Amino acid sequence: MIEHLKPADSRRLYQQIAEQIRELIRHGHFVPGTRLPPERELAQQLGVSRPSVREALIALEIAGSVEVRMGAGIYVRGTGDHATAGLGESPLELMQARIVLEGGLVSQACARATAEGMAAVREAVAAMREAVASGRTALDADRRFHLAVAAMAGNAVLERLVGELFSERYSPMSMLLSAHADSRQTWEQALREHERILQALEQRDALAAETAMRSHLMAAQERWAGNSLPGSGN
Repeated sequence: MIEHLKPADSRRLYQQIAEQIRELIRHGHFVPGTRLPPERELAQQLGVSRPSVREALIALEIAGSVEVRMGAGIYVRGTGDHATAGLGESPLELMQARIVLEGGLVSQACARATAEGMAAVREAVAAMREAVASGRTALDADRRFHLAVAAMAGNAVLERLVGELFSERYSPMSMLLSAHADSRQTWEQALREHERILQALEQRDALAAETAMRSHLMAAQERWAGNSLPGSGN
């Protein structure tokens, strides 16, 4: 019987879960070379959510403790050689923070929109459209879009916070999670969501802009949280 995790720091919950799984590997509960139980089962055994387990497994993959095999599942390699402390914040909690911050900020940007600011937003959408059409990642264009919207709000502190939160998309945790979850289809969905935000800004419709931004970020969170790692979704 696996004892349920009693999280003391929910901000870094994935690290606590990862360390508990490592302890189970260390004590022979999960043997190197064997397949880990599915995410759902691990979540039930540990008493945590599936998205938190998913983040923990990403951390363990980076640490060298597990191997994600496409279509086959997640296999134990050992306890790993790397700590999980420097892998970054929880990607899902970062997205929740962005929903709160950018969801409120975009209405202010709508009220203070300028021709120069709108041109920057349009250019970012155009760059994202070009990247998606060519099958490339649109992450840099995505960053330009969100920073351009934040800049129009006219608050340097809030603009800096948006930039800092988005920069976590380049952390080891977020980059590997993106590698497993992102596809041309998900980027096409994100592009359509950006276009709806742009349309609301062009119409100076603050309520529509806020609704579109929150819907976009919530959809992005679901694209990460709602998709299991390859072979671990049962």
